[in-house]
Amino acid sequence: MQTIKIFGLGASGLDQLPLGVYRQLTQAGVPLTARTLDHPVVTELVQEGLSIESFDAVYEEHESFGSVYEEITTRLLDRPEDKIFYLVPGHPMMAEKTVQLLLEKEREGEINVEIEGGQSFLDATFTTLGIDPIEGFQLVDATDIKREQLVYTSHLILCQVYDAMTASEVKLTLLEDLPAAHPVTIVTAAGGSGELVRTVPLEELDRSVEVDNLTSVYVPPLEKSLLNHQFFRLREVIRILRSPEGCPWDRKQTHESLRKYLIEETYEFIDAVNQEDDDQMVEELGDVLLQVMLHSQIGEDEGYFTIDDVIVSITDKMIRRHPHVFGEVQADTTDEVLTNWDAIKQQEKGDKSPRLLDSVPESFPALLQAEELQKKAAKVGFDWEDVAPVLEKVEEEWQEFQEALTSGDREEMEKEFGDWLFAIANLARHYRLNSENALQRTNRKFRMRLSSMEESVEGSGRKLEDYELDALEELWVQAKAKHKGAE
Repeated sequence: MQTIKIFGLGASGLDQLPLGVYRQLTQAGVPLTARTLDHPVVTELVQEGLSIESFDAVYEEHESFGSVYEEITTRLLDRPEDKIFYLVPGHPMMAEKTVQLLLEKEREGEINVEIEGGQSFLDATFTTLGIDPIEGFQLVDATDIKREQLVYTSHLILCQVYDAMTASEVKLTLLEDLPAAHPVTIVTAAGGSGELVRTVPLEELDRSVEVDNLTSVYVPPLEKSLLNHQFFRLREVIRILRSPEGCPWDRKQTHESLRKYLIEETYEFIDAVNQEDDDQMVEELGDVLLQVMLHSQIGEDEGYFTIDDVIVSITDKMIRRHPHVFGEVQADTTDEVLTNWDAIKQQEKGDKSPRLLDSVPESFPALLQAEELQKKAAKVGFDWEDVAPVLEKVEEEWQEFQEALTSGDREEMEKEFGDWLFAIANLARHYRLNSENALQRTNRKFRMRLSSMEESVEGSGRKLEDYELDALEELWVQAKAKHKGAE
């Protein structure tokens, strides 16, 4: 079985290379192959007369580092030699993807892997920067940087900042969270004779500084005030507000007392959507999220659930109910997606057979609830096939309301008026109109016209209540004409 012996070359020059490793390399009777010749130790070994091949050409053949590492691994496995000496920068077990791929092949029984020495660049980097990793430390591969993995509350080092393109990607990712002027420290060849340390504004990371494969970027821990856009800070703030040292109002809230606020904030967000006001949408969504966080914190305080339970519940549900995205199910149309959704939802409920209308919340606004109830009934065939009998039903309910009106029975009037509204909602549904949206549109139109009437009389020093009905009607006609296009 083929054996690949991996040697770490350290973070800088030959003086960092262990004597035992140096002797093995200089006395090797097998081919020496380096991942890259761009390393001080390789340069010095070649100057001493050693012949070292490399995979530098592979980097030119692929657009991503992942593909490069896979190609290098494949080429090593395809070599005919029984034993290969493979040289990598730094320590073989520190941010060296090709080593991880080779170890995976060893676990599959294809090769033997031996690892020799190599000083990690981290030891020298910690010394150069004067930081203690016990305070909290994160190492991230700059060639595979993802914003969501970055933790700014601890020491952050991004290694393998090979070139300007990688530096640019690092900069753009960090700019998602940090201001352009935020200082970052660039360390090259840590601990070696050619060590360079420079602190620059983040925006200059890929412009005024040269980088190479021995370059790392350091971001010191940030003050929490700079991280108010991250979820952990919101959770922390809500926890403080609900703590004994927090806000008296927040501490006394319950799920029941907060119900009205969630409804109000939701409607305020809908208003922002209707107005197509992005800034207002951001603010109102924040208010809705605040309600979610308060309810979750109450659950945590009472020992029943936390925001983590809320998040895992919806995450699992979304994955489970989208097998056409996260699984092998095929669904090419919206109807197929909805069919799958309903089937999975029913499967989740197990043997329990819910009533047809149980899924329509009784707390829905009345008009919206009526429409949803009618949709559920229509799914089992309890519906008219065309609109004619629906129109007849509207007329019938209106006549019954007129009879109740004649009788003077207010309770009967309210009941029959409700029946008529229900029939009107059904009529809208048959015409594929959204009755809730239709009424909201009329409400907005009424707001606009009445506000216009108020504006038109402000200059006279009078108020609308000072006008007779005929005059108000004239003002209404003027407002209607003024805003005809906008409505």
